[in-house]
Formats: sequence, structure tokens, C-alpha cells
Amino acid sequence: MPTSFFEWVAFFVNKYGLFFIQGAGTTIFIASIGTIAGFAIGLAVAVVRTIPVEENDSLARKLFYKFVRFIFVAYIEIFRGTPMIVQAMVIYYGSAELWGLDMSPMVAALFIVSINTGAYMAEIARGGIISIDKGQYEAAQSIGMTHSQTMVNIILPQAIRNILPSIGNEFVVNIKDTSVLNVISVTELFFMSKSAAGTYMRYFEVFFITCLIYFVLTFSVTRLLLFVERKLEGPDSFVIHGSQTVPQAVIKGGRE
Repeated sequence: MPTSFFEWVAFFVNKYGLFFIQGAGTTIFIASIGTIAGFAIGLAVAVVRTIPVEENDSLARKLFYKFVRFIFVAYIEIFRGTPMIVQAMVIYYGSAELWGLDMSPMVAALFIVSINTGAYMAEIARGGIISIDKGQYEAAQSIGMTHSQTMVNIILPQAIRNILPSIGNEFVVNIKDTSVLNVISVTELFFMSKSAAGTYMRYFEVFFITCLIYFVLTFSVTRLLLFVERKLEGPDSFVIHGSQTVPQAVIKGGRE
């Protein structure tokens, strides 16, 4: 048997390397799907919450939107105000006890991470929407665009670009927070690591490896997202001339 720290690390890498890889793959899968689904949920909630209610609207319309906004605010506050580990226990075991739903741990994990992320994304997206200058709303209304047309064609493209760093941050947080899903037996990285460590009672060496894997995952994701952000800053084919942005092809007399 190994006798030193590094011998134990090498031993666990050789013996449980495949398990670490499988756990890391599960972690990335849950975090990716949860972030994408959560973003969609949050964006939908944010758009609905920013629908204007005019004074000349009917009473039924005003009451409807007030009720919908109350539901959305309650959803946001509940899921932002309680730990994901508690949500996992309540949803996974509660759904089986109250409604007889026999969800697999993976399905439950995807659902839990998605709705938890959606609550955070809703506020992030709402902040991105209201950060856009109101003059753009007024300009869109002046040419007869509806609220949905204004959102899809003018506001959301800018808002999403502005909140992209926050979306990436949520992705990184989800990679780390999937570790709490081991309480419902999801075989992610932490669950695999705990199983390997318990076999030989060598927790320090195993979780040292786990720490490195989490760091590699989060570091890779942050670098990838940074690359995407830079690409979205604008095409390299444009240069600034005074107060105007002119395509290089125009300057050279060519066509794009």
C-alpha cells in the first residue's frame, strides 16, 4: 500500500481515474443543462415582469399582471432565499411523498438546478433589460413597434450581451454547487470522490484530486466565456474614425 501523500494521490488517480472523469462529466452536464434552462426561465420571467401596464388598461388586465408578478416575485425570493441542498431534499423526497412522483436522481438534479438558476437569472436579466436606455423604448414605440417586437429586436440583444459575464458566473457557480446533489445520490464528482475516499479512509488525498478537477473545470469555463465575450465586443473588421464606426472594406473601397 502507498505510504506517502503523493503515492496515495497516484494510487487514487490510477485506480479511480475513470470514476473521477465520469463524475466530472456528470457535473459539467448538469451545470450546462441547468444554466441553459435556467437562463431561459429567468429571461421569460424578466420579460413578463417588465411588461408595462398602462393607465387605460382594463381592470382585469391590471389584476392579471399584478397576480403574475406576485407569483414570479415569490418564486424568485423562495429559491434565492433557501439553499440548493435543502431544495434538493424537499423537491426530490417531497414530490415522491406528496404526489407519488418517482423521479430519477438525474432528472431531479436537472430540474432543481434549472429552477434554482432561473430565480437568479430572472433578476440578472431584469437588471440587463432596465439598464437599456429608455429612449430606445420610446423610439421603438414611435415607429409602432409592440412591446414584444421591441424586446426581441432591440432590447434583448443588448441586454443579453451586457449580462453575459453574469451568465458565465452562474455557470461556474453551478459547476461547484452540483456537489450538494450527492444528498439525493446523483453520481457527480463529489459523490464519486466521497465513495473513493470512504473505501480507504483517505479523504485528504482524494479531495485534493477533486479540488484540482473542480479548478480545471471552472478555470476552463471562465477562459472560454472570456473568449466569447471578446468575440461579441465587435467584429475586427470595424475601426473607429472620429465618432463613426466605418467598415475596413469601405475604407479600402471594397465590398463585404
